[in-house]
Amino acid sequence: MKQNLILHVNGPNGLVPLQVQTAIDGQEVLANLAVVSKIAQDYAKNSRSKNTVKSYSSDWKDFDFWCQSRELKTMPADPRTVACYLADRASQSFIDHRGTQQNALKTSTLARRLSAISQAHQVAGINFNRKHPAIQETWKGIRNTHGTAQKGKEPILIEDLRRMVDAIQVVAGGKKRLIGFRDKALLLLGFAGAFRRSELVSLQIEDLKLVHDGYVVKFKRSKTDQQGEGREVAIPYGSNPSACPVRALQDWINIGNFQEGPLFMPINRHGQKSTEAMTSHAVAVIIKKYAPNKEMAAELSGHSLRAGFATTAAMAGVQEYAIMKQTGHKI
Repeated sequence: MKQNLILHVNGPNGLVPLQVQTAIDGQEVLANLAVVSKIAQDYAKNSRSKNTVKSYSSDWKDFDFWCQSRELKTMPADPRTVACYLADRASQSFIDHRGTQQNALKTSTLARRLSAISQAHQVAGINFNRKHPAIQETWKGIRNTHGTAQKGKEPILIEDLRRMVDAIQVVAGGKKRLIGFRDKALLLLGFAGAFRRSELVSLQIEDLKLVHDGYVVKFKRSKTDQQGEGREVAIPYGSNPSACPVRALQDWINIGNFQEGPLFMPINRHGQKSTEAMTSHAVAVIIKKYAPNKEMAAELSGHSLRAGFATTAAMAGVQEYAIMKQTGHKI
């Protein structure tokens, strides 16, 4: 005897019912399908980058916290509730779910919050119309009032980079400073490869290959390569030995006696290195640390090395397609 069973699996807009015909005693078939469904859900979780998932999770927590404190329904969310949430967060400072004081949110952050609310509904299989007039009219007003332009951080140009590298102490008191060799290699590699900070901290020793003309850096995945096709970036020798990314990398790897593991890791004040990779935030801290002055430090970020390469190359007359190839953008 046959019967129809309903199994929910991941679809493009969340869980969808799948009708399966099986024998009444076909528990093994059902169990196998349940396993496959779990695998499908795991793959679905990897459809976005870890940073995006983390941001969406944080955004949803804030919306949920806001709704609960006002005894409003979170899901399905009434469009007027979402509109009020966006207006409230855009217009005034607030205390978040961790009890931390926060400034009113920027338009770019609010746009991500709206996306997170929409995505949460889709994953749950609940219809959510982000184009609802109540949401769209409020959103349009927020954009008209606060604008959408983002203030970009300053790029590190080649002259800035040389000054920063010259300020790094690799030897102090007759002793080699491990942290100095690390920071020099990180700054020069980040600039030469036009790497994102997330790419720098993801690098493993085995991702580097020394060839006749320099290093070839292999990325298994990056922000613009979510499908994991991978890409290789050439890092050639520099004309100035003191600011050469290849020589700096060789010095760092040799003095650290690295064979495998993360390329860049935290180092404490005693010169002891961790076995874990450093965080993306640490890259920004290092960049600011060697800025020539406090005013410039305030304008720099983890993106400044990448932006600096693109700006310097453009000023030197390098063709746009060549710059995009180095940065990993689609040509």
